[in-house]
Amino acid sequence: MKGVYITEFDGASIELREVPELAKPTGSQVLVRVLAAGLNRADLLQARGLYPPPTGYSPNIPGLEFAGEVAAGGDDVKSLQIGDRVFGFTAGEAQAEYLLIDASLCAKIPDNLSFTQAAAVPEAFVTAHDAIITQGDLKSGDTLLIHAVGSGVGLAALQIAKAKDVTVVGTSRTADKLARCDEFGLDVGILTDNEIKFAEQIADITDGKGADVILDLVGAAYFEQNLASLATRGKLILVGLTSGRTAEFNLGVALQKRAHIIGTVLRSRSTIEKAEATRRFADEVAPLIAGEIIKPNLDRVFVAEDVTAAYKYLESNESFGKVVLEF
Repeated sequence: MKGVYITEFDGASIELREVPELAKPTGSQVLVRVLAAGLNRADLLQARGLYPPPTGYSPNIPGLEFAGEVAAGGDDVKSLQIGDRVFGFTAGEAQAEYLLIDASLCAKIPDNLSFTQAAAVPEAFVTAHDAIITQGDLKSGDTLLIHAVGSGVGLAALQIAKAKDVTVVGTSRTADKLARCDEFGLDVGILTDNEIKFAEQIADITDGKGADVILDLVGAAYFEQNLASLATRGKLILVGLTSGRTAEFNLGVALQKRAHIIGTVLRSRSTIEKAEATRRFADEVAPLIAGEIIKPNLDRVFVAEDVTAAYKYLESNESFGKVVLEF
């Protein structure tokens, strides 16, 4: 079978080549014929050797999300049948023609989505839903602040929040991306291109209360302003670290606000934990997609043979939403 392969961990040596065939599925496993796979910034880091997958996954074959058809199943698989259209997320190896995965990590694709549209969903929407709903306990009437709101996860969180009647404030370093977020329901956009100062604007927007939940996809550079922007007993959900891993902050502010600071990642979770996140996504988000209340954030599709160009495009930061490979 063919798969995306990292030949050197320098960020640029990526190609589509023949990779080893997979074993037959056993137990609760299914073999998925992958027809489309989403790209993520984690793939860029893996290609540089900076974010290797967990043990058991090839560091050379990237890919965290997929959409395709069930080709075979183990004896214990009861929920899926051969030919079912499924999508989901995995710890690696999704950017290949076939993927071996536990059936509990697959959800059925709504009928109104193509495979390329479906491949733009799992990582972004499961991450966003798990962060702001499961862990952030976001409720109707709350205020949510999303950093990098024009990213895949940011746009997913924006749509999920608006479906719950939440006020959403988003930041971006690009004015164009903020403008394009209007069609997804963004209430207020804050440009952070020159300096990272948004706490005063959050105070004005919320009449001094602050944001109930902050979804931070950026990291260290925003930490101090995040604490200043947080409401009393608010929740700061840390997902991305693109601006760095280390930050200094005033512990007194965290104590005074009784702040909840939550770090989260999907990739390294156990199968049981991932299965629960998938189940909640299938129960609570997939119906919204089927009803066209929210929609995939698909920016651009590349054929798998053009994987190098796809990675360069994602790295350029020009994308608005998800970049997808089509097999």
